[in-house]
Amino acid sequence: MMDEQPIDIPCPICAVEGQLGMVANVDEIPYFGEHTQVTVLCHACGWRQTDFIPAEGKKAGAWSLILDDTKKLRSRVVRSSSCTVKIPELDLEVMPGTNSTGYVSNIEGVLNRFADIIQMVRRDVERDITVESKELQKESQKSLSILDSLLQSIEQAGEESVFTVEFLDPHGHSMILDEDASQRELTSEELEELPIGPDPAVFSPDDAK
Repeated sequence: MMDEQPIDIPCPICAVEGQLGMVANVDEIPYFGEHTQVTVLCHACGWRQTDFIPAEGKKAGAWSLILDDTKKLRSRVVRSSSCTVKIPELDLEVMPGTNSTGYVSNIEGVLNRFADIIQMVRRDVERDITVESKELQKESQKSLSILDSLLQSIEQAGEESVFTVEFLDPHGHSMILDEDASQRELTSEELEELPIGPDPAVFSPDDAK
């Protein structure tokens, strides 16, 4: 079992001091190279957060992939805790918050996360319909129709539905592995607007060594 190192800061969730620990594991992620997987956990409230830090320094950047073939659903991705994921054509966006967690997956896994969020919102709308006035019910039904259309588009990715998946990462730790994926630098406007996720002091590359 890997050694756990104590972190001398209060838990960002429960604020209890002396209960945070960090476990770092250096590993070779296939096709992506050497990364350090850093997990911070609180023994008081059970909060846990994971991120991936590449061995080589990275520049802020954006990756994008047009899903025009179902084969691209298997394309591997690394999404760090500082990465914003967008599907511009569907007007969908997931931005990192203070509890954002990194993961290694594929494009299908990314789309499933969007689908889960849409399903959660859909359930909330359905619940509200039963208590709203007739006028508000009409608006809720419109919302349900929009959510269903988004779900259908995600489920038909690469077939009847063609759209783009974008990774925008101010720390440059995220990437999409596909020969058709494109990479570019973030604009100054994007750098100003994009959130950076958890406090970088928690996920310090120096501490992870």
